[in-house]
Amino acid sequence: MNLIKNHKLTIIGAVVGAIGGYLYYHYVGCASGTCPITSKPLNSTLYGAVMGGLLLNIFQKES
Repeated sequence: MNLIKNHKLTIIGAVVGAIGGYLYYHYVGCASGTCPITSKPLNSTLYGAVMGGLLLNIFQKES
């Protein structure tokens, strides 16, 4: 439980990024299937989760 408290912003960023990545795949996507990130929903969801986690991890204070 302490791990979740210490990394709350990173987890929130990963969840929001995953949702954003999937929404990007669903609404924009890649029609030809040749795009490595947006051609499959799993790829774009994982990419969004990683980017969201990294983005909000910048604002996390160190203890």
